[in-house]
Amino acid sequence: MDIEKYITSGILELYVAGTLSEQENLEVVALAAEHPEIKKEIEEIEASILALSKVASPKRSSVKGFNDVLNRIQDNTKVIPLNEKKSNWSSYLGWAAAIVLAVGFAWMYNQNTTLQSEINVASQNNELLEKQIEDAKTSLDKSQELLTTIRDKDIQVVALGGQAVSPTSYAKAYWNKREQKVFIDAQGLPEPPDGMVYQVWSLKLDPLTPTSMGLLEDFITDDNKVFALANPNASEAFGITLEPAGGSESPNLEQLYTLGAVSS
Repeated sequence: MDIEKYITSGILELYVAGTLSEQENLEVVALAAEHPEIKKEIEEIEASILALSKVASPKRSSVKGFNDVLNRIQDNTKVIPLNEKKSNWSSYLGWAAAIVLAVGFAWMYNQNTTLQSEINVASQNNELLEKQIEDAKTSLDKSQELLTTIRDKDIQVVALGGQAVSPTSYAKAYWNKREQKVFIDAQGLPEPPDGMVYQVWSLKLDPLTPTSMGLLEDFITDDNKVFALANPNASEAFGITLEPAGGSESPNLEQLYTLGAVSS
């Protein structure tokens, strides 16, 4: 660094006058601590200004220092005043407005998210309610159909008793020959294991000839456990077996849960 050039640049005079920025002041202080020549020059400038102030106004306190000298000089010399730093209030207000807007948008976003979540929950609840109503209507229709069937004068009720694999099981078959329809009341059957399903059979006894009437689908979720099946067969008995999911072509008699003969 060229110390002599730095000293003659005039920056030290501005430092003593107090017109430098905070950053520039710190730089001068650092250089003065590092270079004795700079420190000495600062002290000489301060001494010169102090002496000048005494000459210009002996009665004025030397404490007033440079400001008094500057006022005296300004009486006779045109000095270009340093521009005062403009207030940063407009910048601060801009930042404050931006923060307020950001907070407002965040609040609105959260409110919108909460509202959308509530709408989704309400929509799901409506769908669930509609399904429950539809299920109840279906169940009511089945109940009314069952009542109509069992009250028919031509209905034949067949009791199906438990067999060796499940002695406590029972069921009932309501057979309307004219409509070729059978309602199976399977309330007395245990829930089938996973991957298994109950299958209903129409039986001819001599020789034993089984014909599948269908499966008791959705047994676990069916509340009333009443299932409507078509039966165009000349049935002599009804049986219910436990079969693999999807049913079997012929009954597994080792898994025969209930059996009942049609009265002649």
